[in-house]
Amino acid sequence: MSEYRSFVHLHNHSDYSLLDGASKIENLVDLAVSLGMPALALTDHGNLFGTIQFYTEAKKKGLKPIIGCEIYVARDSRHKKSGGGDQSNHLLLLAENFIGYQNLCRLVSYGYLEGFYYKPRVDKELLSRYAGGLIALSACLKGAVPQKLLMEQHDAAYEEALTLREIFGPDNFFLELQDHNLASQHQVNPLLIEMSKKTGIPLVCTNDTHYLNREDSVAHDVLLCIGTQKVVSQKDRLRYETDQFYFKSAQEMHDLWGHIPEVIENTLRIAERCELEIRTEQLLPPFEVPDGFTPDSYFEKVVREGFKERKPHLEALAAAGRLKYPLSVYEERLASEIEMIKQTKFSSYFLIVWDLIRYAREHSIPVGPGRGSVVGSLVAYSLRITDIDPLQYELFFERFLNPERIAPPDIDMDFCMNRRSEVIQYVAEKYGRDNVCQIITFGTMAARGVIRDVGRTLDIPYAEVDRIAKLIPDEPNATIAKALEQEPRLNEEMEKNEKIRDLIIIAQRLEGLSRHSSTHAAGVVIAPKPLIDLIPLHKTSKDEITTQ
Repeated sequence: MSEYRSFVHLHNHSDYSLLDGASKIENLVDLAVSLGMPALALTDHGNLFGTIQFYTEAKKKGLKPIIGCEIYVARDSRHKKSGGGDQSNHLLLLAENFIGYQNLCRLVSYGYLEGFYYKPRVDKELLSRYAGGLIALSACLKGAVPQKLLMEQHDAAYEEALTLREIFGPDNFFLELQDHNLASQHQVNPLLIEMSKKTGIPLVCTNDTHYLNREDSVAHDVLLCIGTQKVVSQKDRLRYETDQFYFKSAQEMHDLWGHIPEVIENTLRIAERCELEIRTEQLLPPFEVPDGFTPDSYFEKVVREGFKERKPHLEALAAAGRLKYPLSVYEERLASEIEMIKQTKFSSYFLIVWDLIRYAREHSIPVGPGRGSVVGSLVAYSLRITDIDPLQYELFFERFLNPERIAPPDIDMDFCMNRRSEVIQYVAEKYGRDNVCQIITFGTMAARGVIRDVGRTLDIPYAEVDRIAKLIPDEPNATIAKALEQEPRLNEEMEKNEKIRDLIIIAQRLEGLSRHSSTHAAGVVIAPKPLIDLIPLHKTSKDEITTQ
């Protein structure tokens, strides 16, 4: 374990630390793998937006994923929302096991749902309640312990450290050392080392990475300006004072901290302790059926009643010689689909969708005719989920639901955008407001948009930036790289104007990063129990609750 050059990065920010982290998850994972690291943590600011993507990507590449978060801890109660400004400290949490992951999900959820004030904040009451299965690190200079030490509040700093050790347990709280060649770190690190000696609280080192490579510090500085709506030339603005917040190799970390071997070794010990398997399962909310019925029997009842309502139209087509198949074929196909849906345990799923469509129609909310593979289902046609007869158009049910590849059937529903909220409201009332939420989505920095964003921060005149942006083809999936291949004027501009060259190089580095979160126009999650027990939740500026 103490092999030279072994090290694990436990404090890393991806682009889901919105407009602060400049590393895409797949690139972080690839870099850790290329450097031969055995594990990697993701610890974005106050959220778990990238968790599943990171977990999946790391597993796929043979890298052990460690799920974490750099949370915001209110200095007083999370319910105190007065005084102005960010009144919180940072604390790094890592999930040691599934219990820890569940507790981490709850903490970041309550940060948004109950503690949001400039930042999504928790407090020590919540930390005490949900400390199980978590490993805590004292975080960066914004952590409560180092901040108090820098303010020469030594007694308060020691009290804070001992309180955190008591909350998380003696083996689960570490004092975090960082060295980005900052004067404040050089001042506080010896004090943290002394605190460790006096209290027995172990030390660990991290590099608080915000970008991949050292040369990315310029692009990261521009990203900070985009997020704070400043220009690079402004002196009084948020900035990282050095170019050391990059993903350093194990050798570089040994060069920094090799004189204290335990802080390197503890990164490996913590990584070894973190054993998390995120279990995914299909959880359908119960659909209440009338007395005397099971979901399967009630499903079959409403399907057959629906087909009976469709039958006169089919008989009229048959009488006119316009029905491709006899009604007996319809009966056989319907019976076959009903049995397949029961066998794959999706009766309740169909009833839920049928109920939503029925509610919309009964309240004169316009509903689309159905699209996607669901139009191959005669059951869906019978339930009026779709208005397309699959036999008339030679559409196959097996493209929609196949016993050899059992996955939740994909049913695309289109409701009138002006009254969609009424359907969402109905869902929340029927299944319980705590069991229903909308889905988060992320806007990214597209080619033209990032050119304009970067141009603003570099203080290049708008007309000039707009002219460059319009050289990017206005087409789906356009990228700066493709534009450079297709548009010779872009290369000419870069060759003759250094400012334009910098603009395009920086914009290309930031292109594709997550820029902001928003609410999916129509996606809704319905669960059989409160969502806070299942997934991390987010609260928008409009007080909409969404998934993370």
